[in-house]
Amino acid sequence: MNRLYLSDLDKTLLYTDLSLSLLSVSVWNRLAAAGIRLSVATARSAPKTLELLKPLRLEHPLIVMDGAMIVSPEGEVLYQKYLDQSTGAAAIEIGRKSGIEPFMIGMDEKGIERFRYGQTNALQQELLFAYQSDRRLQHESDLRPLAENIKIVYIGEKEPLEGIKAEIEERLGESVEIKFAKDPYLEGWFLTLLHPEGDKAHALKQLQEMGYGEHKTTVFGDSHNDLGLFLCADEKIAVANAVEELKVHATKILPHTNDEDAVAKFLKERFSNHFG
Repeated sequence: MNRLYLSDLDKTLLYTDLSLSLLSVSVWNRLAAAGIRLSVATARSAPKTLELLKPLRLEHPLIVMDGAMIVSPEGEVLYQKYLDQSTGAAAIEIGRKSGIEPFMIGMDEKGIERFRYGQTNALQQELLFAYQSDRRLQHESDLRPLAENIKIVYIGEKEPLEGIKAEIEERLGESVEIKFAKDPYLEGWFLTLLHPEGDKAHALKQLQEMGYGEHKTTVFGDSHNDLGLFLCADEKIAVANAVEELKVHATKILPHTNDEDAVAKFLKERFSNHFG
């Protein structure tokens, strides 16, 4: 059985500056050429993921948008789960009561991918600055939900987001999957809403149904949103900089961080026969 190797991107495969090291590119491409199944599972959008991974030889489907979408190496959507307009409207209403309007990421009524936002706080503005050239951006003074809300994301301080999270759990219950974690780059927290079957764990199961890593999957991760992957895979590997909550579920903790090529060094050692 051909094992699937599935890595998170931010703070795992990528350097903290979002680059890929020469070692990572070299190891990945050599193993991909040898038929080793390699892919990624990330919270990032398909366009941004493909941009970041441009130096890599991509042969297999990629999990993007926290697991709400699976795309081909060419960007074709193979699997997608989204929240409907009524759920999106409720999410906006709940956030407004605490003074935080969420980002709405998904498809509009014409099937065009959008990153829709309304009123923003300082942390949201900092993130938007990094996305200023993103064609998906759409500002609305009176924020509305999209036709298909793939991800709904609040960014702010921990305490107000905890209040939003509590009300979402009370009002929306099991109709949404909730991810709540410290942002790896900003001094704030992310509260993300997904379809109940739109997380990384369900996406991995979907990949397995598509014939990838049916029984054998190795996953690499660093953060809370990788926990679902760890619970589904038979081999779960945490990088040295991973959060403690993830490390307790790992079958192996690497001695290196993402900035020390943790994933590439592991793969190079495991497949040493491919490296003379």
